[in-house]
Amino acid sequence: MLVKRVMRTPIMTVTPDTTVRAAAALMAELGLGVLPVCANGRPIGIVTDRDIVTRWVSTADADSNIGQIMTPEIVTCRAEQTVEQAAYLMSDNQIRRLVVVGNSGEIAGIITLGDIANDASEELAGQTLGEIVEER
Repeated sequence: MLVKRVMRTPIMTVTPDTTVRAAAALMAELGLGVLPVCANGRPIGIVTDRDIVTRWVSTADADSNIGQIMTPEIVTCRAEQTVEQAAYLMSDNQIRRLVVVGNSGEIAGIITLGDIANDASEELAGQTLGEIVEER
């Protein structure tokens, strides 16, 4: 099964200049735990609810923007890859979400471990989760 069959699209994104407070409000409003950070339609980072708690709340700088707390090195996959390949990337990098990019590097969607469990294979998702949480 291909990633494009289970990925979420369209997705909400933010820019590096978005305030942390605005991103947190957007996450709360939409029930999201992650927002890709894009510049010119291309992903340049990712911010999670955990990033906000661990990197921002402790400093509580009201003027902070997402660029200051995002994770800049993101792992991506392509919509034409298999779900198994996406799961391998998640396992290898110990992450639960992948930004999906198009041929020109533009953001196309997002795939999560939950998407794999719900729409592809619970067994694959379970194996992947085991690899993600394994201490290395």
